Amino acid sequence: MELHLASASGNVFGYLWADEAKDCSGEDYAKILCPRGHGFGLDGLFLMQKPESGFWQLEHWDTDGSKSFCSNGSRAAMAIPGAPEGPLVEALSSGERILLRRDECGVGIRMPEGRGFGLRPVPMATEGPAGFGWIGNPQLVLRVPSVAAVDLPVLAPPLRHHAALVGGTNVNVVEVVAPGEARIRSWERGVEGETLCCGTGSAVAAAWLTRTEGPGTWRLHTAGGEVVTVSLTLDAEGAWHDLWLSGPVRRLGIIHPEPSLLLRMQH
Repeated sequence: MELHLASASGNVFGYLWADEAKDCSGEDYAKILCPRGHGFGLDGLFLMQKPESGFWQLEHWDTDGSKSFCSNGSRAAMAIPGAPEGPLVEALSSGERILLRRDECGVGIRMPEGRGFGLRPVPMATEGPAGFGWIGNPQLVLRVPSVAAVDLPVLAPPLRHHAALVGGTNVNVVEVVAPGEARIRSWERGVEGETLCCGTGSAVAAAWLTRTEGPGTWRLHTAGGEVVTVSLTLDAEGAWHDLWLSGPVRRLGIIHPEPSLLLRMQH
């Protein structure tokens, strides 16, 4: 089996072609191949269908085996050999319709939009300014004076598992450093820890900052030290349109898991 590796804004994902990975489910592959220690320390795993007529289908699983929409992993998939060619690709990623484009920043993704997507009322009390949105997964955004000063492993878990949200939420902290520029750190459910960049969290954070601060384009400095750019238009109800997130992606290579790892999946 060939497990392709690629990264987007610091997060590393594994990719399998679905027609070559028929023995087990994506959930099983993710639980075995992703975690540190007995796996490869991945931020998620994708099963990819072969592209047909410019349309592409991908499915993503978190390290705990839960299925979710992942924007950074969808972007990084464009670096995998066999990905669709051309500047613009229509895709269905974990059930969400998206566009992927190769651009000057690396690869951009137009986030899901339409009914149900957008900013929503914050469902719980917070100590400081906060926003909340649905983007194929739930995202809580907290504005803080300094993201570096936040003890995220202490702050995030009670909010991630808050009773007000069935299934919980991702938690992001943002620090505005200049008009249209901010720092961000993210605690992701499914991973159950801080990641170097949560693409969907960055997108919702930028949407909320657009509502509260004004600019429609934001440069977000991630925990991994790279910058992602988010641009959008936002209507009065909090729904976004043409929400694009762009940033660097890298192909990292191919690895061949030990047969003993795969044998565990069959039991």
